[in-house]
Amino acid sequence: MSAIDPYLTLTEAAQGLRDGAFTATELARAQLGRIAAVDERVKAYVTVTRDEALADAARADEALARGDAGPLTGIPIAIKDLIVTKGVRTTCSSRMLENFVPVEDAGVMTRLREAGAVILGKTNMDEFAMGSSTEHSAFFPTANPWDLARVPGGSSGGSAAAVAAGEGIVSLGSDTGGSIRQPGSFCGCVGMKPTYGRVSRYGLIAFASSLDQIGPFARNVQDAATLLQAIAGWDPCDSTSANLPVPDFSAGWDRGVDGLRIAVPRELFAGADADVLEATQAAIDQLERLGATIDREQSLPSVAHALAAYYVLAPSEASANLARYDGVTYGYSYTEGASMWENMEQTRGRGFGDEVKRRIMLGTYALSAGYYDAYYKQAQRVRTLIRREFAQVFDRCDLIVTPTAPTVAFRQGAVTDPYQMYLNDVFTIPVNIAGLPAISVPCGAGEGGMPVGLHLIAKHWDESTLFRAAHAYEQSTDWHRRHPSL
Repeated sequence: MSAIDPYLTLTEAAQGLRDGAFTATELARAQLGRIAAVDERVKAYVTVTRDEALADAARADEALARGDAGPLTGIPIAIKDLIVTKGVRTTCSSRMLENFVPVEDAGVMTRLREAGAVILGKTNMDEFAMGSSTEHSAFFPTANPWDLARVPGGSSGGSAAAVAAGEGIVSLGSDTGGSIRQPGSFCGCVGMKPTYGRVSRYGLIAFASSLDQIGPFARNVQDAATLLQAIAGWDPCDSTSANLPVPDFSAGWDRGVDGLRIAVPRELFAGADADVLEATQAAIDQLERLGATIDREQSLPSVAHALAAYYVLAPSEASANLARYDGVTYGYSYTEGASMWENMEQTRGRGFGDEVKRRIMLGTYALSAGYYDAYYKQAQRVRTLIRREFAQVFDRCDLIVTPTAPTVAFRQGAVTDPYQMYLNDVFTIPVNIAGLPAISVPCGAGEGGMPVGLHLIAKHWDESTLFRAAHAYEQSTDWHRRHPSL
């Protein structure tokens, strides 16, 4: 057997396994070898589960031999380190959970194991998913495989970097304000956020419960749709999971974008760099050539307030969710203080990083007596306006198109002001506030040859149209076929 290409797509890998070109064990060993060869430089992984991956692969080989294989049987997958994994530590890239080993699997992990996937390990992230660069990990920053001096985006930077570097065929991330789509754009891979409620959040360690959603990273749209197909669906363990049928996400792709009406709201282009705007406009022109109708008259005036509303809503929910880390039940615990209260204060002060503490304080302030109406309640009103405006646009259009991020990946250490860091998600945050599905696909190269992402947004539960348009655009270009040199 010749060497296995680390940049196989999921579809190619599955075909190779079915055809006997290689076994699941050989594929797993090849991926683990790739991790050993390049991850010292990329640092995509917090934990590599070599023994577990080989055991998963052996079971997959047995299923393949029986002719009992599905689309994910034997496929190596990387998992963001806030999705709990039975028997494998789940850290959230925080000192607070550095040694936490869950006793059960998240809902998506149960589905992946039933599908025969091979779990390679847990990927690095901004601590508790709070960040846009994966520089806020308590352990180490992750590098962008296209330029190791730059960031991969965040908070799911490790999952995006793993796919971009050939250290995983696909991966899972989570998206609270853009944490799948922005690193997808920065790393030149497909990053997809499903409708809120499409995928179980059971076992996803919460940042902001009304915004968080698990979704796929992949090398092309087909692979992202295949992975979402496997993890989507109702979960009785998650009260926010929608009890709705899961459609075939690849249905209707033969129609391309012909007949689709795509809105280009000017508010979701403001502030983008010239190279990003140029690549995005070229992609919009390509969609028009493929048969889509481009509507530049639609407007979303309230999204100008989305960033401010988000940084009230998300920290408020984080303040409540992270109150459980008190050093009493599990996680890091400081025990040298003179009293229980001092121990609790030291536990939280030492266990959380600066960005997490910043957001906890913001949220606690917004929820405090005398400020709740002025901040949290007002932010909820803005959320209602944003949802209403999206619904009005979708009454007239099928999709919305924007840049994914205002810039290409920036250099590590270049953005130190928290507000400037928050602006990285200015185009993606409104989608989470409204609970909509969205996808980022590679659409060009900007400054330094770094990838640029095209951001497509669909109405609630219409992932099929989203994938259809993204696939049509992708197949008409070569951007998704580019890989970094490591």
